[in-house]
Amino acid sequence: MRRAALLVLLLTGCASSAAGPTELLPDLVQSPPRALETYRVGDTWRLAFLSAVENDGAGPIVLEGRRRDENATTMTVEQLVRRSDGSTAEYPVAGEIRFVRSETHRHWHFLDFERYELLTPAGKPLGRDQKTGFCLGDRYDAQASVELPGEPAQPVWTQECGRGQPERLRVRQGISPGYGDDYVPRLEGQWIDITNVPAGRYVVRHRVNVGHALRESDYGNNGATVTFELRWTKSGTPRVTAV
Repeated sequence: MRRAALLVLLLTGCASSAAGPTELLPDLVQSPPRALETYRVGDTWRLAFLSAVENDGAGPIVLEGRRRDENATTMTVEQLVRRSDGSTAEYPVAGEIRFVRSETHRHWHFLDFERYELLTPAGKPLGRDQKTGFCLGDRYDAQASVELPGEPAQPVWTQECGRGQPERLRVRQGISPGYGDDYVPRLEGQWIDITNVPAGRYVVRHRVNVGHALRESDYGNNGATVTFELRWTKSGTPRVTAV
């Protein structure tokens, strides 16, 4: 019996080695839209909001952009996935990183990380954001009282994605386990045009990794919504209230 048990253990160990190291995948969790407000720009009214994405996975989400020379306007993207043995796997991503110049910042953006939409309660699309991209980083501790396996004691991704450096040929950005990346209302692209939207009840939906271009352990928590009431005052000013 002891010899049989030993044989089983040996076979199990061999099978485990043959399987190779485990990939420590991130888990991107979309937070519900918050801090809804309206503001006017010229003849248009905009619905603004705060958005946030947290990483609840076993490993960080790490993206690396590269381009061959300064004549290329965009960088190709690879996702770097850490493994349990300390090695890293590299996977090409169907996306781009581009240097974006705007009023609030100038750095390298990963395009289409998140999408924002305005919907009717029945799910009919009425409008979407004009966001150009994202600089991923450890902007806040997602749950200060809870420490995830693999969560660093201090933020790791605190860089500015090559701020003010359009000449760069390579850039990395990411979100560590246990940390989140958020964007305040009105920040470049954090709004949807509601100028011609009548009073009523609507839904704002935020989604991360919409096309599943990024590898993660769970795609079921990539979307979140908030329902709100829109009303127009006699002076033509919109008011929103979350319900």
